[in-house]
Amino acid sequence: MAIWGFEPIAMERVWGGRMLETHFQRALPEPAVPFGESWEMVDRAEAQSVLRTGPLAGMTLHELWRTRREELFGAGLPDSERFPLLVKILDAREDLSIQVHPPESLAASMGGEPKTEMWYIAAAAPGSRLVVGLREGVTRETFTQAIHSGTVAEQVHEMPVKAGDFIFIPSGRLHAIGAGLLIFEIQQNSDTTYRVFDWNRLGLDGKARQLHIEESLASIDFSDIAPAPDKAQGNVIAACEHFVVERFVLPVGESIGCARADRFSLLHLVEGELIDGEGASWRAGSTVLLTVGEAGVRAVTGAVVLRTHIP
Repeated sequence: MAIWGFEPIAMERVWGGRMLETHFQRALPEPAVPFGESWEMVDRAEAQSVLRTGPLAGMTLHELWRTRREELFGAGLPDSERFPLLVKILDAREDLSIQVHPPESLAASMGGEPKTEMWYIAAAAPGSRLVVGLREGVTRETFTQAIHSGTVAEQVHEMPVKAGDFIFIPSGRLHAIGAGLLIFEIQQNSDTTYRVFDWNRLGLDGKARQLHIEESLASIDFSDIAPAPDKAQGNVIAACEHFVVERFVLPVGESIGCARADRFSLLHLVEGELIDGEGASWRAGSTVLLTVGEAGVRAVTGAVVLRTHIP
């Protein structure tokens, strides 16, 4: 039916930078402001994606989901009030806080939302790393002591990464993004994050950001010791009940469409350029919606594309 793009929402963050501008040649709202996140597709009360292309331009993602769900997105999808996924691009000029998202079994009782996500590394400075899980020998007791002594960094597992790497972050996994990384993040529609350590850093307002010690300790999976990097299963680089993400390397002229004939897909263009059947082109850094039944897009140059769908 159509291939549509939404207006990104740039978010200021104390740890952010300008790689959206320098790497993806994207215009940012303000000069010299650290924009750490671009919300590419979001349907939340506090932030709403607006369609900027296609015959329904000007409608919000929420309006499309509520009024045209089966027509545009497909049958048998979750009967949720809001579009169930949130897509971001993250620019980490500095280290992010060490944090955790609450598991589904606990989220509601703590006033939050569960959040499982995956990261794909679009660009990485030399020596970049992720914090994922805990080191060998760490227990809840030693970790709690480290919070009080300011030595949390000695308890976490670090993983060197490069462009093209990817990692799955289920709810309950302790994690942090290291400096120098540009990341596509595909996640459940949630914005609940519990910070357990923030490198003794001050926020944009000059004050220390709030930590959530009790909630973090309740949420952390303390059996998640030194996890290994993820490996692709064919084209699939992440799969769970909430989303499936695939990676494709497309030569010039090759096309890509929806993962399923009866469901929508999202395409996230990491490298290269794509063109649709009406001649509209999409450059690296774009996320586009392929509505149900859409034939797809073709690579104008060699391209690296992520494709997301709901299983």
